[in-house]
Amino acid sequence: MEIVLSIAGSDTSAGAGIQQDLKTLTALGCYGATVITALTSQNTLGVQDVMAVPPSMVRSQIRSVFDDLNVRAVKIGQIPDCGVARVVVEELTRVLSVRHIPVVYDPVMISTSGRRLMEEECVAYVSERLFPLCELVTPNMPETETLLGRRIVNPRDYDVAGGELVERYSASFLLKGGHSESSVMTDRLYCADGSTCSYASSKIESRNLHGTGCTLSSAIASMLAKGHGLAEAVSVAKTVVGNAIIQGRDLNIGSGNGPLWVVNGGGLDAV
Repeated sequence: MEIVLSIAGSDTSAGAGIQQDLKTLTALGCYGATVITALTSQNTLGVQDVMAVPPSMVRSQIRSVFDDLNVRAVKIGQIPDCGVARVVVEELTRVLSVRHIPVVYDPVMISTSGRRLMEEECVAYVSERLFPLCELVTPNMPETETLLGRRIVNPRDYDVAGGELVERYSASFLLKGGHSESSVMTDRLYCADGSTCSYASSKIESRNLHGTGCTLSSAIASMLAKGHGLAEAVSVAKTVVGNAIIQGRDLNIGSGNGPLWVVNGGGLDAV
């Protein structure tokens, strides 16, 4: 069984973060190990409080996992501050100097409810030091705009942004289009080798969309751990997320933005 490590924050409502990562990894037949970077008090209505885990404890968790488990892929989510970011970069640099492990980073900067989950000075650090260690970075539209310091308005803007990010950080980027008002959602993959790919899907109406980014990035990491190429891993993960939105849209959990529901196997006939 492939082992995937999630380095992320904890979500008390279990719709996102470490908890959703574990659900997704398990549903897709992987074994999930975890490193918790932050504790959050949150529910379907929003994030009420955030406390970063001390960097020394983050380092200890990472070393405990890699000293014993044969990790095949890493998914990174919430990194709350520069102290935690430095430890993650240092430890991954150490591990990756010995063997290649695909790293998927969902740069959680702002919650769906608008709560900032990463300190401003940390954004520059992870961009310069963590992005180059990653096989794939998966920013949504607001995060892409934060990284570039400008608005993204049309498909041409996405192409320019994707090319600029790849050139700047030598990683592949999946620019997510879920914030678009269009009835068709298009994610665009810009690969470090210069190739591109678009993934278009019809918008699924649901009030339960909490943890979409966590589910997508965890599913991609699962597919990479199983040996799929990047473009194929993204395609399969997109299907998993679409199925999870459909399965979760009638759930009545909380009174706000409820969770997705990843069924066993991710709703896939075969992976």
